[in-house]
Amino acid sequence: MTRHWQNYQDWDQAEAAWDTQAEQKEKENPLKVLKSLPNMPGITADTAKNLKWKSLRWMIEKDENFNVLRHVLKSPFKYAARYIRSLLKPKPFLRDDDFFLYGIKSVDEFKKQLERKDVLLVVGFSYCEKPHECPSGRFTDACIHDPNHPVCGQCFIGKCVNALPETRTVPLFIPTIHYIAKKIFEIVEGNRDKQVLFLITACEMTLQMFGDWGNMSGIKGIGVRLDGRICNTMRAFELSETGIKPGLTVVVESTKVRMLDLLKHWRENGTQS
Repeated sequence: MTRHWQNYQDWDQAEAAWDTQAEQKEKENPLKVLKSLPNMPGITADTAKNLKWKSLRWMIEKDENFNVLRHVLKSPFKYAARYIRSLLKPKPFLRDDDFFLYGIKSVDEFKKQLERKDVLLVVGFSYCEKPHECPSGRFTDACIHDPNHPVCGQCFIGKCVNALPETRTVPLFIPTIHYIAKKIFEIVEGNRDKQVLFLITACEMTLQMFGDWGNMSGIKGIGVRLDGRICNTMRAFELSETGIKPGLTVVVESTKVRMLDLLKHWRENGTQS
């Protein structure tokens, strides 16, 4: 299947054509969307207590078949040292509005990293931002991102994936934290000659809980904060990790613009070879 952006030489033309068709698809087949952002509080005070310990416990207790631990044990001292260094920081990230920066100091630095010839970019999307009508299902790592599909053609995930170059780019659709942890380790181990960067959407709770694990893996990147029906308690997070997530999360409009700007920079300035 040809991605939409491949039909155009100019980013602005491709995006304008996508937005026009998305508006038409919305008229013909409107999706269930958030009419307005709910006024939900952030992480509750009780949940925020001992969050790093809760993260460690969750990763160990829920690691089925030791899928993550097996990778950690390949270089235990290296990963332990990175994890401890991250734990000693007040926070495992720097924050720039809805962008959580890991291993980098600014968005401009991230853009410069994208211009390197040895970069492999992982672009991930949390399943909870998939529309209810998603033809691939929500709690799954599948996504058909068909630009001609009545749902995919008006989905922000579909738009992003269709904008991605097909070389040196790995799109992922994330059902659980262990899924993305396993995938990241596999990608890093399978691409020793590459500098792996990431751009991944997630709720604020996930970005805070598991930032140390991202730092432990040694990759750098940006976590994009989701809004809407987010997880703000451990119970909500636990249910979400088993696919119980009736509410939708979204990337807010201003952050969509910033995220697409990074994808544009990657497509136009990364050496796609």
